[in-house]
Amino acid sequence: MEKIKNDIFLRALKGETLERPPVWMMRQAGRYLPDFMKLKAKYSFFERAENPELATEITVMPIHQVGVDAAILFSDILVIPKAMGCPVDIITGIGPVLPEPITSMADVDKLLHPTIEESLSHVIKSVHLTKEALNNDVPLIGFAGSPWTILCYMVQGEGSKTFDKAKQFCFEQPEAAKKLLDKITNLTIEYLQAKIDAGVNAVQVFDSWGGMLSPADYAEFSLPYMERITKSVHGVPVILFAKGAHYALPQLAASGASALGLDWTVTPEYARSLVGNDITLQGNFDPSRLLSPIPEIQKMVKEMIDGFGTTKYIANLGHGILPNIPVDHAKAFVDAVKNYSK
Repeated sequence: MEKIKNDIFLRALKGETLERPPVWMMRQAGRYLPDFMKLKAKYSFFERAENPELATEITVMPIHQVGVDAAILFSDILVIPKAMGCPVDIITGIGPVLPEPITSMADVDKLLHPTIEESLSHVIKSVHLTKEALNNDVPLIGFAGSPWTILCYMVQGEGSKTFDKAKQFCFEQPEAAKKLLDKITNLTIEYLQAKIDAGVNAVQVFDSWGGMLSPADYAEFSLPYMERITKSVHGVPVILFAKGAHYALPQLAASGASALGLDWTVTPEYARSLVGNDITLQGNFDPSRLLSPIPEIQKMVKEMIDGFGTTKYIANLGHGILPNIPVDHAKAFVDAVKNYSK
């Protein structure tokens, strides 16, 4: 096994006692970085994501430019529906559009179950190239969307504030919905395991739309599939992040995950009261707060770490970094964590 020079992120996932927490940011490889915007002007989203050389270049950018303690592979959660034969466009200013949404059991039955080699080999190549480029300086995180969150896009056909069509599909056609969730789950497990086998050091599952569901519906349409992924992939720590679904934290903690991501609506005290002290927590700085003056960012980071403690904790945002964050503010956030002292 390779020796990672800066392994503080992996040590936090193991629960080792640390003087400061590690720090990285969701969506750190992306749209707030000027060098990323230059590539964005030249190449479409999937040209960037499906070209291993470009994906590697983008993944490594924030390591050098912002100084985070871990890299997260540049990709997208919607590579899974695309691999299943569901067309996906990412349209600037609108976001993801899936022009042939799933509406019936017949649509679910038509979906493909490709091998990773057939449909996602570019991601595996990106892992190999990124590992070379990182040269064991920091760990590399691989990720996937949760089955529920992927279903949201596949049924709704686009982003949404309510995902009403996705929920309607689950409630009117629960058998078709569960068959779709099963298919997504099975491919996601193979996909994450292929990334692990290729060399990623941890994986994160993003349940970005988990909070759209009531606790009872979450227990039916998201939690079992998240648990199945956690129990099925092996070899590296698994981080689960269910945005807005703090009510599910105790069940997610019991799933066998190494860490749970938190959004900014949960205090450290409340999160710990739900999950106990055995699991690592990650988060939960409000991404919009990176627009605050730098001295305020520094003060809030200190308060956040005071609340969570330096052990079994990974400093991060409560969701992805926003495109309008100045790079020096992102760097101030990272530096404030690195310079933390009680």
